[in-house]
Amino acid sequence: MKRLLPDTFTFLLVGAVILASFLPISGEPAGWFSIATNVAIALLFFLHGARLSTDTVIAGILHWRLQLFILVTTFGIFPVLGLGLGLFSPWLIDQPLYLGLLFLCVLPSTVQSSIAFTSMAGGNVPAAICAASTSNILGIFITPALVAVLFSATGHVGISFDMVWKIMIQLFLPFVAGQLLQPFIGNWVRSKKTLLNPFDRGSILMVVYLAFSQAVTEGIWQKFAVQDLALLVAVDGALLAVVLIITSFGGRLLGFNREDRIAAVFCGSKKSLASGVPMASVIFAGQSIGAIVLPLMLFHQIQLMVCAWLARVYADRLRASQADKADATQPA
Repeated sequence: MKRLLPDTFTFLLVGAVILASFLPISGEPAGWFSIATNVAIALLFFLHGARLSTDTVIAGILHWRLQLFILVTTFGIFPVLGLGLGLFSPWLIDQPLYLGLLFLCVLPSTVQSSIAFTSMAGGNVPAAICAASTSNILGIFITPALVAVLFSATGHVGISFDMVWKIMIQLFLPFVAGQLLQPFIGNWVRSKKTLLNPFDRGSILMVVYLAFSQAVTEGIWQKFAVQDLALLVAVDGALLAVVLIITSFGGRLLGFNREDRIAAVFCGSKKSLASGVPMASVIFAGQSIGAIVLPLMLFHQIQLMVCAWLARVYADRLRASQADKADATQPA
């Protein structure tokens, strides 16, 4: 039951939204805070690059069928489901919230939680590390491209040189710099996870606070009622359930063993808040992104609660299976 409760970071996210709702930052202070946030995002992606072990990625890529299945789920099946939700907009789902759901569907997978849940469930951890890391690397390019294609089709966001340039400067180049320095500082960065985690989360909280400050100034809470948020939770939950079913049965159809199926389930069903919020601030620069990141923030907590429960189910089944095998090998 404890694992189904919101984690500390979720409470901090809610706190950032509440703070922005009552004390939104605006004017010249918002400008300086935006600069600080951009620097924090660049450092966040630098640390992502510095953490990633090249040897781990190479080892995981050898299992290309599993990696391809996870990537297709993340950047193929999810966006198709997002487009399907467009059938319910705007008569059921408000257009701004639908765009947030569509943005959620084109994001890369999480890294830490995908690996942690795969490990907890007894899955293929090296493959999960590779899949989650590869998803985030490719997401720097694929996510903006999918936004350009899918959003422009709805008449909202098109690709521009300025967007590409900002992504390169703020996200890709820091990541490459971290990867280049990884042989020298990678072990240190990975060993200081406890020390650096507050910085990771702090940069995301900065983006959330800035985004909702702007959204509050523009009247986001006057635009959406409680029933809109309840509907959003239901849609997020349904979206996660569909993808969990697809990854579970898809892994069986492709003949993956138990460990690989677990990695596919946990890596293919996740969406990264750590990458998504900074990407939103770059891709939708100059626009109100409060409604854009709101579905992602809710999905983040739902996926943590559901996958924590699912990981325990997998782990319990594994222990029961091992116990049965041990009993079968004992002499009568």
